[in-house]
Amino acid sequence: MFATFTTWLNKVFADKESVTLTAILLGIAAIIAFAGAVLQPVFISLVLAYFLFWLADTLYQEGVPYNLAVGLVYIVFLGAFLASILVLFPLVWQQFGLMFEELPNMMFKAQQALYMIPERFPDYLSRADVDAFTVDVVRSLRAAGREVLSASIASIPSIIAILVYTVLVPLMVFFFLKDKKRITAWLSRFLPKERRLLTHVWTEVDNQLGNYIRGKVVEMIIVFLATYAGFLVFGLKYGMLLAFLVGVSVLVPYVGAIIVTIPVVAVALFQWGLSPETFWLLFTYTVIQAIDGNLLVPILFSEAVSIHPVVIIIAIIFFGGLWGAWGVFFAIPLAILFRAVIESWPTAKS
Repeated sequence: MFATFTTWLNKVFADKESVTLTAILLGIAAIIAFAGAVLQPVFISLVLAYFLFWLADTLYQEGVPYNLAVGLVYIVFLGAFLASILVLFPLVWQQFGLMFEELPNMMFKAQQALYMIPERFPDYLSRADVDAFTVDVVRSLRAAGREVLSASIASIPSIIAILVYTVLVPLMVFFFLKDKKRITAWLSRFLPKERRLLTHVWTEVDNQLGNYIRGKVVEMIIVFLATYAGFLVFGLKYGMLLAFLVGVSVLVPYVGAIIVTIPVVAVALFQWGLSPETFWLLFTYTVIQAIDGNLLVPILFSEAVSIHPVVIIIAIIFFGGLWGAWGVFFAIPLAILFRAVIESWPTAKS
């Protein structure tokens, strides 16, 4: 077995480029593992700039001078960024606080509805069981709410941290956009001259990951706006908060949609009970999810590489266990990265 492993190892790392690529990947993983928390603003800026590169290059190909294209794209980004910081996030946070305060009333209504079960099936469930269950749920929800609140406060311990995200992130995005060629040329100095494998892998990663990120950003915005419009028409409480959660949930395929449906159904039942309003709202929500999965996703990701649902779930579990919420959000891009590396490796060597 050892001889077989040695033969495989020699075959995989038969040239220097394979060793170089492995060293680069391990170095990036080490940086994320040991300095990921400190470098979060840099990573966020890189992801935002990576998306904006595409918009600037599109304008440039249409004949707009590159500096002007960068300026136009950055102005749009800055406006959206400020609107999110000053308008969207405060509204979402306010509605989260209001919903958290109303949790006891919601659980009381749920408890009254659950009492119908022991009335019909007294041999399987008693009112005491229902009371114990609701008490445990309320305790768990309050603990979760306190953890979210404390985590949010702990992640922004001072005004300095706020300035890092509201000032330095847009600033770094601007310089990443403006000096893309200079930064790329500087980084190329540290790479070997013979980098056929590196170039091939990067081309594959850039195509697949670029399509994925662009598609996800557009999908998230469309789903958020469509869901919020539907909630607004029906007058659903905490519509902005729930629509925001639904929009963000598209970043975590399958799992995100299942998790975010729970609060939508719970709030609808709390507000209207088993009424036609609840039925029609959930029907509208289901239609939006169906359009997203069967029409929007195929259009946006027609050029992206499809990944099997099992691989997606494994990636979410693995990277979420390593890096928490950030690992969950970036699980699919990281899975795309690994797939592109694996598929490009033998092709580049042939």
